[in-house]
Amino acid sequence: MNRPTITTIIVIICLLIIGLYAMGEVNYFSSKIVAEKNIEAPAIVIPSIGVNEKINNVSLSQGVLHEPTSYKPLSGDVLLFGHRTLQGSPFLRLNEISNGDTLLLEWPGIGELNYNVINSTVVPADYQLNAVEGGNYLYLITCDPIGSTENRLIIQGELNSTNPINNEIISSNPQESNALIITAIFLVIGFVLSYFYPKDQRMYIFATVLIIVVVLLYCCINPIPSELIYDKIIFLNGGI
Repeated sequence: MNRPTITTIIVIICLLIIGLYAMGEVNYFSSKIVAEKNIEAPAIVIPSIGVNEKINNVSLSQGVLHEPTSYKPLSGDVLLFGHRTLQGSPFLRLNEISNGDTLLLEWPGIGELNYNVINSTVVPADYQLNAVEGGNYLYLITCDPIGSTENRLIIQGELNSTNPINNEIISSNPQESNALIITAIFLVIGFVLSYFYPKDQRMYIFATVLIIVVVLLYCCINPIPSELIYDKIIFLNGGI
């Protein structure tokens, strides 16, 4: 087998970089599933953009974060933060929300809260949004534009009604298979690339893909915090 060419080395480096991002996402979803298993966490559902996410009060790296300085529903304004790129990208399509759209909060011990979107605005990153005790608003906050931390996109919803909690939404986890799906996609694309690569260099690409896939499968079973990976490659992506 011939030595790897410069082109092959560049392709391998690109595969490793893509593999790091894939590893970050695999660990994100795998860790998130472990954390949410058998836990009745609150959830946010946005039918218009297909969002069905559990809410945590620990870290933005675990998904949609309930801002600790804000309030629970019916006690005051609720502030939720979410990534727009990487780590599940729960708020990727937040810019597609329109006035009148429905935002649902499923909150154990409180119920299902229906909010109607009344405003969408973009503000500087240093803008301070303060939750009001006794307020009836829900704020969804993410970075804008996509891939940048320059501004913040804020969606404001006003409480419209409260109903009994939907236990089916609370107990379900639509992201359960995402880690395996990402691994499978990387495997298929890698094998296709290997197949069409020059024969005398093909084994280098195939071996690189295979090693990365084995690591991804390991992360599916034994995940680590995704931020440990993204902290190492933050210079490649400055947004959330």
